[in-house]
Amino acid sequence: MGPDSPVCNLCTGESDPLLMRRQYQIIISCEHGGNRVPPEFRDLFRGRTAVLKSHRAYDPGALELARLLAARLKADFYYSLTTRLLVDLNRSLHHRQLFSDFTRGCDRKVKDAILAGYYHPYRNKLEQLIDNYIQMGNSVIHFSIHSFTPRLQGEIRRADVGLLYHPQRQRERALCQALQAALRTREHKLVTRMNYPYRGSADGLTTYLRKKHHGDAYLGVEIEINQKIVMHERKLWRRTQQQVA
Repeated sequence: MGPDSPVCNLCTGESDPLLMRRQYQIIISCEHGGNRVPPEFRDLFRGRTAVLKSHRAYDPGALELARLLAARLKADFYYSLTTRLLVDLNRSLHHRQLFSDFTRGCDRKVKDAILAGYYHPYRNKLEQLIDNYIQMGNSVIHFSIHSFTPRLQGEIRRADVGLLYHPQRQRERALCQALQAALRTREHKLVTRMNYPYRGSADGLTTYLRKKHHGDAYLGVEIEINQKIVMHERKLWRRTQQQVA
């Protein structure tokens, strides 16, 4: 990442002294980018085309936005096209939603094969990259890109963009406040909420990585986009991507 990149400019401290005079390496990831089922596991999803096209299988729009951000920021980019219904890359090994209704009942041998083939390679590669940057003396800003369904269990989610961070990590909070303030200056004012529709401290990849690295070395922020924009308002979706980028 060069000194003139957009995030470096954001983090000069003009909006918050916590972000002053630091050199950051930017990493973009997208854990729920696709709905592909590996050939060796297709029998588990036979006749389940509808659910594989739904938000249960992947995060619509997340990969599209992640690609744009990675290109715009010239950032390291990691993504998965495998459906989270096989295994959820954004869950810890102990989490009850690591495996879905389609894979939770599989025997240990099948589950171990899924983890060895898809879960561990993705997480280990990303984790090693972050470790290497930090060992070299850099700080890392990691944006994990997701999208959320506009309605869940009868509740309407009232936001366009969610910025998820850990409330006790001061630099993450400062970064999200700067991002929210920047989005509010755009012509189309997106409704941007902090730690919504999920808590930034809940189980996830960024939460796991925070446990490894202190708050000066690693900033993990999840960007959540309302799928209502992605699926039903294409003109607004294109403009939203540009505004976030």
